[in-house]
Amino acid sequence: MVAGGWVGQDRVGGGAPITVHNPWDGSVLATVEQPRPADVERAVQLAAGARDELARTPAHRRSTALHHIADRLRQRLDEFAELITAESGKPIRWSRGEVRRAASTFRWAAEEANRWSGELQRLDTDPADEGRLALLLRVPRGPILGITPFNFPLNLVAHKVAPALAVGAPIVLKPAPATPLSALALGEIIAECDLPAGAFSVLCVDNAGAADLVADPRLPVVSFTGSGPVGWSIRDAVPRKHVALELGGNAAVLVCDDWSSPADLEFAARRIALCANYQGGQSCISVQRVLVDRAVHEAFLPRLLAAVADLRTGDPRDPDTDVGPLIDAAAADRVHTWVQAAVDAGARLLTGGTRTGAVVAPTVLTDVDPRSAVACDEVFGPVMTVETVDGLTHGLRRINDSRFGIHAGVLTHDLATAFRAHRELEVGGVIIGDVPTVRAEQLPYGGVKESGIGREGVRSAMEDFTDVRTLVLSGLS
Repeated sequence: MVAGGWVGQDRVGGGAPITVHNPWDGSVLATVEQPRPADVERAVQLAAGARDELARTPAHRRSTALHHIADRLRQRLDEFAELITAESGKPIRWSRGEVRRAASTFRWAAEEANRWSGELQRLDTDPADEGRLALLLRVPRGPILGITPFNFPLNLVAHKVAPALAVGAPIVLKPAPATPLSALALGEIIAECDLPAGAFSVLCVDNAGAADLVADPRLPVVSFTGSGPVGWSIRDAVPRKHVALELGGNAAVLVCDDWSSPADLEFAARRIALCANYQGGQSCISVQRVLVDRAVHEAFLPRLLAAVADLRTGDPRDPDTDVGPLIDAAAADRVHTWVQAAVDAGARLLTGGTRTGAVVAPTVLTDVDPRSAVACDEVFGPVMTVETVDGLTHGLRRINDSRFGIHAGVLTHDLATAFRAHRELEVGGVIIGDVPTVRAEQLPYGGVKESGIGREGVRSAMEDFTDVRTLVLSGLS
């Protein structure tokens, strides 16, 4: 889709067609034609050409367009949810939630577009600058290349597109080849808006085509969400571009000794079981490492295993399904291999560990060698490890004992513990009283260490997509 218009049908000269499969049954959903080089060139050229016009577009027009997108997503909720489930294998109940979140993302962007007003600073705080006033405005860095993964094929697209349009920056989107259909359907909605030609394009290109887009100097901003090796290779390839990376994690939750009542432990077990598995563990803030204080471990572990057993695994189209397939059989095979390697190294398998096609049964491991992949890498599957810790200091240290750091959860009622966790944990966000899988669309979101650079979240991404331009007025009374 180039500037709101379809390309590719009955055309030759593009790359090999992309076949989109249903992860649940392997059936072919669609064949997406790759754009020709001329179509790619036109999309980038139009984005570059729309740079000034979109930046000058009045805030009310950009806000109205973003509200329209949010409204249309809500109107077409069931259609988009079914599309997400078909192409990603996400259970329909979670797909409906993703559409609602995407609508919320566009709504927040619509509101922020109207609040995007700059900052005044008085300069007469120094005698040499009496009579001067500064106005700080943020202006778009230029057209954006957004690259998105398969696990949230609509909402992670929204987190690139919505803030870009809110600040008046054209965006060329490259969706994951496994899940391009949601992005293309969103493009149909954006094409209904009163925006300059070139404000938005979707290019379903292969890796070579993506590399060409990354290198194109007319796209000075690259916003990437996906795997660490790919993300860091992009940054290395274009060190003079502004590159934002939202990469992987192996999120931990700490159950503290004061989280000890039966109601507390039941809540912890249910939330951890669900948020380690709810979309096959394919989330960078899915619960992967469960750290339990020794004082509550004996009471907690049976509850956790019972909660995992209660999860329903099966056809993602069934509204009662909690856990569906991974994105493909190769991903499931990798996860199963990692689990088996951990067991071979001495881990105890408490439940799960089996694989059928693209489906991996929710799995709980304990006594895991900390050097095992399931402990120190990102599993991106329905697997969690459980470890006993001796006190708060030990628990916080174990959370930090990771090369990743997006979110961490700390289950405690103690305010001092909450502030200490916030102070000491080397992560982008600390969730008190819940699991690390919590994310609100308006909050800054991102990680430290190998989890990336920069922040998403609507307002944070708007700042990331813009530069400060300073105006100083002199000779004022």
